[in-house]
Amino acid sequence: MQLHDVWFVLIAVLWTGYFFLEGFDFGIGVLTKLLARDRQEKRVLINTIGPVWDGNEVWLISAAAATFAAFPEWYATLFSGFYLPLLLILICLILRGVAFEYRVKRTGERWQRNWENTIFWTSLLPAVLWGVVFGNLVHGVKIDAHKEYVGSVLDLLNPYAILGGLVTLALFTFHGAVFASLKTVGDIRERARRMAAVLGPIAAVLAVGFLGWTQADQGDGSSLVAMSVAVVALVAALGANRLGREGWAFTFSGITVVAAVVMLFLTLFPNVMPSTLNESWNLTVSNASSSPYTLKIMTWGAAFATPLVMLYQGWTYWVFRKRIGTQHLAKSH
Repeated sequence: MQLHDVWFVLIAVLWTGYFFLEGFDFGIGVLTKLLARDRQEKRVLINTIGPVWDGNEVWLISAAAATFAAFPEWYATLFSGFYLPLLLILICLILRGVAFEYRVKRTGERWQRNWENTIFWTSLLPAVLWGVVFGNLVHGVKIDAHKEYVGSVLDLLNPYAILGGLVTLALFTFHGAVFASLKTVGDIRERARRMAAVLGPIAAVLAVGFLGWTQADQGDGSSLVAMSVAVVALVAALGANRLGREGWAFTFSGITVVAAVVMLFLTLFPNVMPSTLNESWNLTVSNASSSPYTLKIMTWGAAFATPLVMLYQGWTYWVFRKRIGTQHLAKSH
């Protein structure tokens, strides 16, 4: 395995970690409208991710930075061709972070309601748009001989990509509901379990359709295994949720997200961005990568920094592992 192959795997790991962590993060944001009955319950849901949401986004920053350094041609084509959806995601992530911090700065009804609405929409939109982006990434887009995207924004809104957006929204919201049941106590915990029981079958139907389409279009034996793991894990998550085993339900819902993302990268390799105009114009791990020397330096840096980041994040989740409920909220906000 050459270094550009190694870095493709590392970038796939970063994106997989991001969707696993930010998936339930987005799901919680969506559930502030679907699950919470009043402001107190919205605060409970937001507080379940309060200590970790910004750390989860480190995975996105790392994935984008690694793509820029290891595969500059991929980065350039991706961020120029997908400029509008990626810009919308960036704006949402900025506003979402501001909303988390500013929501508690004043106690006014209108002030808090506006920021809570911001949290909902800036969680829902990225959850959809990431599915659209990766749907196009796997399915292929109009790339010419100069490695430039020559399609339009409307070309990105094809049926496969739109289905991918619906899958990520449903799957992330289910993942968030399972996380909410794991992290809360009282009535909201029970309703989160019931919400997960409703969302799970919807996510399963959409995911089977999307992953089945992917497998039929460009899958192989390894992608079929990953798809099977995703489907089995989702069924297991529903079963564990029904039995009230929230820890196992969250584990299996996480495996579902991981296996689905892994399947997409397995079908993508050795391409990084396929061209629908001519296969010889595909961006691949070899023709889109940096020099071997650059990749070697990056590998040493990643070997040092990655374990530290993972240890820190693991410690954060351990410190804030306890369940919370409305009785744990401060009276001032």
